[in-house]
Amino acid sequence: MKTPSFKIAALAFVAGGLALQLTSCVSTEREVSSSTVDPRATYTPPAAGDRTRVNGRTVLNTVSRTHSFSRPDTKDNFILQLRGPRVLTAQAHLIVTSSTGDTLRHEVLPARALISERALIDPQASTVREKEIAILQGMNSFFADGRFSQPALMPDARQPAEMDSKTWAALREDPSIVGFDYVGAGGSERRMAYVPKLQKAVVINQ
Repeated sequence: MKTPSFKIAALAFVAGGLALQLTSCVSTEREVSSSTVDPRATYTPPAAGDRTRVNGRTVLNTVSRTHSFSRPDTKDNFILQLRGPRVLTAQAHLIVTSSTGDTLRHEVLPARALISERALIDPQASTVREKEIAILQGMNSFFADGRFSQPALMPDARQPAEMDSKTWAALREDPSIVGFDYVGAGGSERRMAYVPKLQKAVVINQ
């Protein structure tokens, strides 16, 4: 009669140990799942071994929205996808596709570029955990309404040195063009716009 009792006690001990181990291994991504107002845009990690993989890299988080961009009568898809082994060292893929599925823009940014200036100057944001939280929060606000503007160029805008005159003229002459502001690699402010006359998306360095 002692042997079954011993086995039951041993199984209970092992189960308790596994529960404790799983609790201690909860990642930063899971902790941040309740840190934002909109749960639909918040990262919830998949079950172990069930993560999506794109080009051999794990997709850690994806946020998206639709907005008028290439045509005034339709809405295009704006996607930001974090790919890599860890949040802090991952790469963010900014992908814009038309309503018909054509890729208008695909740009790769370092995950650290998503950390806001406010978070960077916060002394409490010096730990890896806080930086990862700041990155995921930056993803949630990446496609905020305030980042879209129309027209794409202000009347007093100056032509960037790296942009050719033909593209600049096409941008200036069409007030219906929508601009999207974001932070690119290296922390530089950029504005993306689709030029119908040239049938391509262009980036303006701010």
